[in-house]
Amino acid sequence: MKAQFVKHGSSERPVLIAGGGIGGLAAALALVRQGYQVKVLEQASELGEIGAGLQVGPNGFAAFDALGVGEQARARAVYTDYMVMHDAIDASRVGHIPTGEAFRARFGNPYAVIHRADAHQSLLDGVIASGRVELAVSTAVDRVEQSDDGVVVYDRNGGQHHGVALIGADGVKSAVRAQYVGDEARVSGHVVYRAVVAKDDFPADLRWNAAAIWVGPNCHLVHYPLRGGEQYNVVVTFHSRDKEVWSVREGSREEVQSYFTDICPQARQLIDLPKDWKRWATADREPIAQWTFGRVALLGDAAHPTLQYLAQGACMAMEDGVTLGEALRVHNGNSAAAFAHYERSRVARTARVVLSAREMGRIFHAKGVERLVRNDLWKDRSPERFYDAVEWLYGWTSERCLAA
Repeated sequence: MKAQFVKHGSSERPVLIAGGGIGGLAAALALVRQGYQVKVLEQASELGEIGAGLQVGPNGFAAFDALGVGEQARARAVYTDYMVMHDAIDASRVGHIPTGEAFRARFGNPYAVIHRADAHQSLLDGVIASGRVELAVSTAVDRVEQSDDGVVVYDRNGGQHHGVALIGADGVKSAVRAQYVGDEARVSGHVVYRAVVAKDDFPADLRWNAAAIWVGPNCHLVHYPLRGGEQYNVVVTFHSRDKEVWSVREGSREEVQSYFTDICPQARQLIDLPKDWKRWATADREPIAQWTFGRVALLGDAAHPTLQYLAQGACMAMEDGVTLGEALRVHNGNSAAAFAHYERSRVARTARVVLSAREMGRIFHAKGVERLVRNDLWKDRSPERFYDAVEWLYGWTSERCLAA
């Protein structure tokens, strides 16, 4: 007998989603747009996002649109005029990518930056407006049991949640992945400090309407405007001297300043700005070929945690949600066929993102002669050549998401 999802309006059990972050809410929206009942299990006491800014490529906006919240996300975003890379040692410009009319014409959508909380709120607005998603907070998934006709999720408070299937969108330290895959994280040794700075406190000579990066040996710095230019996102990354454990905690002003002694004065202004830093010791995992396990499927960071160097984590999670919804549509709710189609449509693409992000981190942090090669590689490259290089990434659309 085919495993069949049940449409809204039935008394049958919902599709359960572990995780109420960007990936979990994207999956919820995709499912309710196909007519399914959904219940989201979120471990935090309230739905929201920590962090600061994120970058949204054209593929991210294509996903927002497919989820029905493109208008909300666009209203909260800041549209950049260009992306730019400078050498953090000598301040020379390495690469410049215009993101204006020609970029939009090429990819069908803009490039923008947005506060992570605003991106999440756009999805949450859509979820709430649907009236078809039950949200359970303070509900951390502990383990899953499957049967021929459904799943039971046990939370850490002793509660039980019955559903027809489970989407594991519970983030980089996914309990669902731990149960079904059990692999180890690959700790990068790279530490990321993030902060948001008010416009009035941000250096006037760096108030560019751009996603800007300063690349230096074993480090880099990023800045871009948020919330109508009233705030600026500041992100600095360095190779830690210490053995790191995958974690998030409050940062130390003294620590971050100790890693940037040799960068140029203009870039160094960035690390002197924030009063409070949040510190991430980063990690990813080796790409895997299997994301689906009977009535359980992984999504977002639970499926393909990646380093931040392509700025694509949120976009990939939203793409996953859209693709899952489309797979269920074309297979008329047959979960086995839909999960298999979703998996084969996403594995290679997201693995390419994970592996490309690692390589981009190496390029950003080049030193010695390799730094000189990097700078010559992108010097004077035309916008069209840059656009060609990212076509595979930014050219994604919901209409072609099941092409694999």
